[in-house]
Amino acid sequence: MLSRTADSLYWTGRYMERADFLARILEAAIRLAALPARDDAAVTAWASAIASSGVKAAFDAGGRTPSETSVRDFLAFGSDNPTSIKACITRARTNARSVRTALTIELWEAINGAWNGLNEIGEPSRRDDFVHFLDFVKASALAIEGATSRTMLRNDAYWFLRLGMAIERADNTARLLDVKYHLLLPPGERVGGQLDYFQWTTLLREVSALTAYRWVYRESVRPWLVADLLVLNRQMPRSLASCQGMIVTYLERLATDYGRRGPAQRLASGRLARFNEARIENIFQSGLHEYIQAFLDENNALGAAIHEQYLV
Repeated sequence: MLSRTADSLYWTGRYMERADFLARILEAAIRLAALPARDDAAVTAWASAIASSGVKAAFDAGGRTPSETSVRDFLAFGSDNPTSIKACITRARTNARSVRTALTIELWEAINGAWNGLNEIGEPSRRDDFVHFLDFVKASALAIEGATSRTMLRNDAYWFLRLGMAIERADNTARLLDVKYHLLLPPGERVGGQLDYFQWTTLLREVSALTAYRWVYRESVRPWLVADLLVLNRQMPRSLASCQGMIVTYLERLATDYGRRGPAQRLASGRLARFNEARIENIFQSGLHEYIQAFLDENNALGAAIHEQYLV
């Protein structure tokens, strides 16, 4: 496969996963802003969405201040935000169109349908309409993932699509979990109190993990157990450990197809080994936020290794 074809497939997977992540983080901000708390709680919720999305510098450069309107517009539709939902779906469609013959009819129609739907919906301003827009984005991501899983041959085209998705999902789960770091409890609110409980519950909802949490732990929501589910639990498909397992699988499949392993396989396997040895107690002791930041740095290094090995 040509490196530019692999690159387009890889980034198609990444861009659609990123669009789904942004929809989830905006939905979380809407829920968190509505929680009863101090007067500036809503501002904190929207600021946390910007911080956790990794676009704070670009947001601030436009002279904006965090509010529902400014954050929604920037993350969903911002013309000066190259990673907005609108930009991600458009770029996914552009990449997919350039490798149209490598995709099944069903997968192309799912991607093209997401782009067409985006243009039909426009840029809703009313909150109810905006929530429907977020639901549309999440449903489109599910349709594309379903078409990928059910119709694509298990060959290098499939592995590159899924690899891009897994790298991006790992990054996004880490960032969603880190939202809680940016949501400071107001004075008088205790860790483990009602507000803290609702914040953690909201984050579980946004990664479709609240039911899974109850099945696995069978007790009330506790921060260290939420972190355990989203970081180390291999049964949870959005957990960091599960994503890392997928990354290793897809890279090893590519190594088998192409007859050689490289730096990307070695980096991915080494990180998976560290997940197998990790304990949530140690992660919390050293700092969950610091652990997530280190994970994001490692994920970026792995993405760079994949780029150097396959995409240039």
